[in-house]
Amino acid sequence: MDTKKKIAILGSTGSIGTQTLEVVRANGDLDVVALAAGSNVELMEQQIREFRPSLAAMWSEEAAEDLKVRVADLAVKVVWGMDGLLEIATMKESEVLVTAIVGMIGIRPTIAAIEAGKDIALANKETLVCAGHIIMPLAAKCGVSILPVDSEHSAIFQSLNGEPKDKIEKILLTASGGPFRGKARAELAGMRVEDALKHPNWSMGRKITIDSSTLVNKGLEVMEAKWLFDVDLDRIQVVVHPQSIIHSAVQYVDGAIIAQLGTPDMKLPIQYALYYPDRRPMGGKRVDFFELAQITFEKPDTDTFVGLKLAYRAATAGGSMPTVFNAANEKAVGLFLNREISYLQITELIEACMDAHKNISDPSVDEILAAEQEAYEAIQNRKHG
Repeated sequence: MDTKKKIAILGSTGSIGTQTLEVVRANGDLDVVALAAGSNVELMEQQIREFRPSLAAMWSEEAAEDLKVRVADLAVKVVWGMDGLLEIATMKESEVLVTAIVGMIGIRPTIAAIEAGKDIALANKETLVCAGHIIMPLAAKCGVSILPVDSEHSAIFQSLNGEPKDKIEKILLTASGGPFRGKARAELAGMRVEDALKHPNWSMGRKITIDSSTLVNKGLEVMEAKWLFDVDLDRIQVVVHPQSIIHSAVQYVDGAIIAQLGTPDMKLPIQYALYYPDRRPMGGKRVDFFELAQITFEKPDTDTFVGLKLAYRAATAGGSMPTVFNAANEKAVGLFLNREISYLQITELIEACMDAHKNISDPSVDEILAAEQEAYEAIQNRKHG
């Protein structure tokens, strides 16, 4: 009998997706039944040949047609677009859906997978940032687990293991501070794409590396933590910890703090989510306290890095405001990576979109996607205005 755990991966050619496949490779008892990617047909073909999924999706029809021709000799069905993602999300064979796709397109497939009774290994921030009020109650109702793949949320999840959830005093969410930690706002004005992409500790995709430099990423993680662990915003404290060894911690009502430490390696949270509650051996470098010698902490500078301040503002407002924060950031980061705007304009555009938005208190998925569109258009028009 086949006892392998069957997983489907949305975003298999990206940073988290490729590392998930490394975990599969290293363990031998995970069966990849479906893969979805954006436009990297070449890498997708290699992945299909190695992992032999029965279903594969590309975002555009053109990419899917190209892929079909390349893998015509294999027994794999190729689908495309949102319909393709939904087909993968709800496929009978899979037990766990890894949502490693970037952007709001992750929301509908995640909802569909939950309704189909799949556990979610969640690496798509937007899902909870924009639709946490829909996702978490639905997961509870359908009896599925949401297993965080983000290193910080995995650390909190691990630190909560076996502890009563109602005894949390606060969550200590750590941040490396990114490549510009310690710089003054005036110095940030001239920062270029190359500067922002030099992350000191983590190897991540381009967008998330920029988000880490603006601390917008930490803001998104604050919103995610609020939904995942059902805590109020004022009980989530961001702590800058440049060495990225403590991945986050939980402080309990008796003053005890339980933290998860490790080297900065995304494969650990990925593997933990896929095998939870089991722990599997994993190779790689270990933390050596003697080599490390010391670890340091500082307060986040929200006057310089206004992305975090804006995130708290969006999270406090709730409703559709986090969607506008997230969508405006997505668009602005895209413009920055294309060298169309300066570094400081990223957060200026986010703030302008938030100021212009009329908040909807309990948005449906359609209203969330409409708010996203509104932010996109506002930035587009500003650019051409």
